[in-house]
Amino acid sequence: MHRVEVKRQMGRGDIAAVSALLDVATAHDGHKALGDHQWLDLVDGGREGFAGLVAWEPDHDHPVGYAQVTRDGRSWALEYVVDPHHRGDREIALDLVGAACGVVAEEGGGHLHLWRSHPTEETDAVAASVGLQRGRDLLQMRRPLPLEARHRVREPIELRTFVPGQDEEAWLQVNNRAFEWHPEQGGWDIATIKAREAEGWFDPSGFLLHEEDGQLVGFCWTKVHADLSPPLGEIYVIAVDPAYKGRGLGRTLTVAGLEHLAARGLTVGMLYVDASNTPAVALYEDLGFTVNHVDRAYTGDVAPRS
Repeated sequence: MHRVEVKRQMGRGDIAAVSALLDVATAHDGHKALGDHQWLDLVDGGREGFAGLVAWEPDHDHPVGYAQVTRDGRSWALEYVVDPHHRGDREIALDLVGAACGVVAEEGGGHLHLWRSHPTEETDAVAASVGLQRGRDLLQMRRPLPLEARHRVREPIELRTFVPGQDEEAWLQVNNRAFEWHPEQGGWDIATIKAREAEGWFDPSGFLLHEEDGQLVGFCWTKVHADLSPPLGEIYVIAVDPAYKGRGLGRTLTVAGLEHLAARGLTVGMLYVDASNTPAVALYEDLGFTVNHVDRAYTGDVAPRS
């Protein structure tokens, strides 16, 4: 019978054991087992509002499951993963998610988002077991590279690459204005972007900025997933300052990012977009993207523990 350990701080051994589990799940599933925000919290070892929940089976020297809950302002984010060899035991997922909700309750409760990639009827059932309902669907869309001639931009815009230590503040202003409505991407601060810059995948040559009269107007930040098969070139974050909407800059910046990735030898381009963002989905479909899979958020409110 498995047991679940709740850890408010993760030591080096904990991080190594969980990282090995995540590597196994990533190789099996073909996608990252934790999102970027959660991964950075894990390797940092924990912060205020963090809990890592590790599931162990008797006679196993490795975790069979892991869940992570983190507080972001007034809301909470939760993700979980079960070792591919133990996914026949639904109780592991149920216990991890239940224990994570218990942490939220002990901390005074609040609004909770549970994210799952490639959701199934089983993940629907796990979410429902703690009172969570289907929320946002996030589409992962892909297309082959390089672009066909008909998708290229006839009048390219002037671009330069991001300069670490120089461009953070201007970028944060545009990003936070453009994503004011977005629960994950809005509200970044200098620590958030600096954490991304410290990651091994960060490459400023793929972080493209468009300025007008010396002011940042829009950007396309790309990321290469070299450890996936096939390697993926991602449009990681892309936005135009709301004051400059309606000029076709979003399409132009997307094309610029894809052409940069193709020039690096990537043969598949990828991005994420909210399923409800019909103008953006239509744009990406027009550029030859098709849906690869869905990531789903389950949402609900956890009552404080009395």
